[in-house]
Amino acid sequence: MDIFLAAAIDEAKKGLNEGGIPIGSVLVIDNKIVGRGHNRRVQKNSAILHAEMDCLENAGRLTAKDYQRATLYSTLSPCDMCSGAVLLYGIPKVVIGENKTFQGPEEYLKSRGVEVSLCTSSECIELMESFIATQPQLWNEDIGE
Repeated sequence: MDIFLAAAIDEAKKGLNEGGIPIGSVLVIDNKIVGRGHNRRVQKNSAILHAEMDCLENAGRLTAKDYQRATLYSTLSPCDMCSGAVLLYGIPKVVIGENKTFQGPEEYLKSRGVEVSLCTSSECIELMESFIATQPQLWNEDIGE
């Protein structure tokens, strides 16, 4: 398994252990993790702290040139909000652990020039399927349903 996807999975597990939603993300520049995050909407009573948003926040202020060299890894297909952040900052590549349990606007990202790579990780799928089965109301809240 890709070491960066493994790091995102570790973040997802942290979120689950904290009582949150098991989605994790890392931002990689020049083969180095510069930001890590996990969905912390529950933990922080936040409307926007999806894993990718938490990751970008934890990476701190970066230059446009930094983002242009970055890859965002996420255990789950990014939603509209997180995909918008990818476009806003010009992140050229997104690596997705799985899109079986939820699929964001991947085709739109591709149409805007973002390279989208899907891993179809069984570990990512199992984390989400188990969570959705036990916490359907919380999951529906997270995706705006």
